[in-house]
Amino acid sequence: MDATLVVMAAGIGSRFGGGIKQLAPVGPCGEIIMDYSIYDAKEAGFNKVVFIIRHDLEKDFKEIIGDRIKKYIDVDYAFQELEDLPEGFTCPKDRTKPWGTGQALLSVKGLVNEPFIVINADDYYGKEGFKVVYDYMKNHMKENGEKLDLCMAGFVLKNTLSDNGGVTRGVCKADADNKLVDVTETFDIELKDGVLSAVDENKQKRDVDLNDIVSMNMWGLTPKFLDILEEGFPKFLKSMTNELKSEYLLPSVIDEAIKSGKASVEVLKSHDKWFGVTYKEDKELVVNSIRALVDKGVYPEKIFS
Repeated sequence: MDATLVVMAAGIGSRFGGGIKQLAPVGPCGEIIMDYSIYDAKEAGFNKVVFIIRHDLEKDFKEIIGDRIKKYIDVDYAFQELEDLPEGFTCPKDRTKPWGTGQALLSVKGLVNEPFIVINADDYYGKEGFKVVYDYMKNHMKENGEKLDLCMAGFVLKNTLSDNGGVTRGVCKADADNKLVDVTETFDIELKDGVLSAVDENKQKRDVDLNDIVSMNMWGLTPKFLDILEEGFPKFLKSMTNELKSEYLLPSVIDEAIKSGKASVEVLKSHDKWFGVTYKEDKELVVNSIRALVDKGVYPEKIFS
């Protein structure tokens, strides 16, 4: 079965000290986090990767990863830019913040014509998520009339926290059949001195549990889902509350698709521990974690050489 890995890599990591955190070396031979995600996706069965980047990142990105891995897997590129808006809309003069993961994913429309998994560039997901999503796509994913059959890899909240500050997660609820019922974008989730705290989009306190299932933007989608994204983007632009900071977020679009009956989403649980470079201080932990996985034989000393 043809299936594509879509990697959202257009963001600059402002909390990572201003550097391009997606391209920071973390492996014993200079590998970046994306190397391990691509390696795991290819092992699971995905046979193509599409990187969503910005045009100003293209040269460095290709030199650091794209040209190196194209010997091992088919590679293509899509571009997310502030000015890529529907007809009739223009970018606000002082807007510098990207339009969010929903707009990022829209950039692959026309490039991806098969089932695909979408991930963040700066997250390490582990092998299980790629395996369960690919297996679901291959064995279970089907069109059910007008309703799209989608899936997601759900992670346990306690396995996705940072020791160096708050994180944003889509907190999920599933029904007895493991179908996603609700996903709520939740911010500043932090475990500090044994106390777990979080807030909603309005900065109001929100209750969360360490065993909650959360979305790490690891979704199994179909090309038809891009039509839903395309339809919803103008509606978002018309209704956004802050023209300089509001974002069109993928979990919110999926949540709306579920509630409107346009899609169902199978929740596939992953028990792997997430790690990533949300903050500059996270890098040492990531480097040590990758080293430990290499020492255990989970990965070879050098990949995509």
